[in-house]
Amino acid sequence: MKLLAGLLLSALTLLAADKDPTAFDLMKEGNRYVGEQAKDRVVQIRSEKSVGTLAPKVWYVVYYDPTATFKSVEVKFAAGKMVDVKRPFRVIETVSNASREMDKDKLKIDSDKAIETALKEPILEDIKVKSVEAKLENSNNGPVWNLKLWAQRIDQANETANIGKMILTADDANVIESDIHLDRLD
Repeated sequence: MKLLAGLLLSALTLLAADKDPTAFDLMKEGNRYVGEQAKDRVVQIRSEKSVGTLAPKVWYVVYYDPTATFKSVEVKFAAGKMVDVKRPFRVIETVSNASREMDKDKLKIDSDKAIETALKEPILEDIKVKSVEAKLENSNNGPVWNLKLWAQRIDQANETANIGKMILTADDANVIESDIHLDRLD
């Protein structure tokens, strides 16, 4: 009964929200589509490049699944709705940090807050960031948000350019790497 109430609350939260679902919202929602052995055992969350907004619409949540050949199951979401579940071919990831489940205690900064924090960095002042691609993954610093950014070009307002990336810790949103190239906007 508790499980049913929790699932209902999760679904209602997603439906009632006026905003796009965040990575953490989808991580919880994804538990509905994986086996018991994989629930809450997230190894990666990634998005496709956002279009028309800074909130990505397409997300992939990868869970550790000890019963799968390559130890993972991936749930794909589009606009908050599950569209696919598969067991991806992840040979390289099985021998690296990419297959280690994330420390849940360090998952405090959700995708929307990570993007908001990155946009407040002084180097992006007066820059019109138009698209973001986000990836939450393990690193030597624990879970981190790896954000790729696209901004409006100076000479062509209808076009964007990839200006680089920022990496933020998922526990306190500390920017640990900033590789931004504003010269690409010319």
